[in-house]
Amino acid sequence: MADIALTAPPVDVLAARRPNLPGVADVKTRAQAEAVAQQFERMFVAEMLQPMFSGIETDGVFGGGQGEEVFRPMLLDQYADAVAKGGGVGIADAVLKEILRMQGLE
Repeated sequence: MADIALTAPPVDVLAARRPNLPGVADVKTRAQAEAVAQQFERMFVAEMLQPMFSGIETDGVFGGGQGEEVFRPMLLDQYADAVAKGGGVGIADAVLKEILRMQGLE
């Protein structure tokens, strides 16, 4: 009898909530390019925030325990989304310029 994997493949819960954005090669309009650039910045900010929270313990009197540990990536995703929508850190502008240049949409 063949071995059967008893574990499910990892599920990216956050990917289901993200808008379905085109890849850089599929960008046809400036609006699509702006959306892709903002999404890139959001992902970058989320990656930069993750180490800031990795050392924080989730146990203790006021800790959220396993629930906090499970939902922390979603919280970081919301923080990153708010930062990106609020003007970000300037990465989206540079990415947008490059996308427009690459696609000839300048």
